[in-house]
Amino acid sequence: MNPRQRPNQAQLRQWIDMVSFACLETSLYLDTHPDCQEALAYYQKHLSLRRQALEEYARFFGPLTLDTAGSMEDRWAWISQPWPWEGGKC
Repeated sequence: MNPRQRPNQAQLRQWIDMVSFACLETSLYLDTHPDCQEALAYYQKHLSLRRQALEEYARFFGPLTLDTAGSMEDRWAWISQPWPWEGGKC
């Protein structure tokens, strides 16, 4: 994606939901199959995709999680931004 191009908010949220679901389900599988290297690689790949998507969302629309809220100097600036459910975007 072009770094200056604003992504579609609804599509980006849907992507975050998809990769988050993949991470959650894979982590549950790994609870009972901790030696499965294929599942671990799948989990790590999707965890990386999730982090990237959350950072991109935060850059354009404000953070969805505290770990993407920014630096300590402006850690509470996110509170003044619209919440994800405001404006019918959820």
